[in-house]
Amino acid sequence: MTTALLSPRGVLLGPKGWAAVAAATLTFVVLLPVLNLLVPPDNAFHISDYLVGLIGKILCYAICALAMDLIWGFTGILSLGHGMFFALGGYAMGMYLMRQIGREGNYQSDLPDFMVFLDWKELPWHWAVSDSFVAQMLLVVLVPGLLALIFGFFAFRSRIKGVYFAIITQALTFAAMLLFFRNATGFGGNNGFTDFKRLLGMPVNTPEMRIVLCALTGVVLIGFFLMARAIVNSKYGRVLQAIRDAETRVMFTGYNPVAYKLSIWTLSAVMCGIAGALYVPQVGIINPSEMAPPASIEIAIWTAVGGRATLIGPIIGAFFVNGAKSWLTVAYPEFWLYFLGALFIAVTLFLPNGIVGMFRRKKEQRQ
Repeated sequence: MTTALLSPRGVLLGPKGWAAVAAATLTFVVLLPVLNLLVPPDNAFHISDYLVGLIGKILCYAICALAMDLIWGFTGILSLGHGMFFALGGYAMGMYLMRQIGREGNYQSDLPDFMVFLDWKELPWHWAVSDSFVAQMLLVVLVPGLLALIFGFFAFRSRIKGVYFAIITQALTFAAMLLFFRNATGFGGNNGFTDFKRLLGMPVNTPEMRIVLCALTGVVLIGFFLMARAIVNSKYGRVLQAIRDAETRVMFTGYNPVAYKLSIWTLSAVMCGIAGALYVPQVGIINPSEMAPPASIEIAIWTAVGGRATLIGPIIGAFFVNGAKSWLTVAYPEFWLYFLGALFIAVTLFLPNGIVGMFRRKKEQRQ
């Protein structure tokens, strides 16, 4: 059983917590841009464009891990399909970025290059508002949210839970991946979307845009973290944890677990969709591989490694695992998957509460 350490009712963060939030915000908004744009490349304190891109990508992953913690760590719902919500948000942003290319593509057409190659004569109906930034940002939220709402309504009403729910979510994301692989759906097939030029009329591949996107992602992560803290420290959050620990008893006390599970499940999906939308312009590509089952499994691994029901743990787990992945795939590419499997087994056997849980236990022992 996972035990969450909560702040007193009405207290979002203590003085140290607010100081850490302020330091993190200044790091993303001030320090990172200064070290990347103003410090010369030959200086030891310079942060390269590659590292900025890597940090931005991992920040997007951290949002997904935080979303997973809300449903798995605090509500007991293990999803193996959150990669689908992440990819849907990414595709919504990618559609807008593809329209921003205009006639600068290889075929100099108003249609995206892949549509010209497939001999499409006009945009399909679901691309109707793709040239509007506001409309596509609404879709970033609405598409993952509505899909999660509809799926969750039927799943939770049918009292599907545990391993059965995890298997169904994995099957759902696998089916979505196969759908997006088809050229006829109008999403670029297995190549997806790439070769982006502009965002809001500004070049997307400049160091300035890259640092702005990275800083924005950091601020969004901090905002979601504060929102998650407010949720878990509220009465609503305590009901979620009661559902995780004893759902039947919650029903006997007069609460409806379906409404609580459905609301947090939908919110979690929307968070992943927003993470996907922030991910695409920084990485420069989105394709169906983001919906592959391993992508969703990795989100659960980041959460478990960092520590479930801690909020900060999944963020740490995302940085630790993906930082190790970036190094190992270069230094020892053939051993990366073995390392990931061994790490998950080790955490399951020896660190059931993750990295954060290990440090908390040591702190308690010293006291």
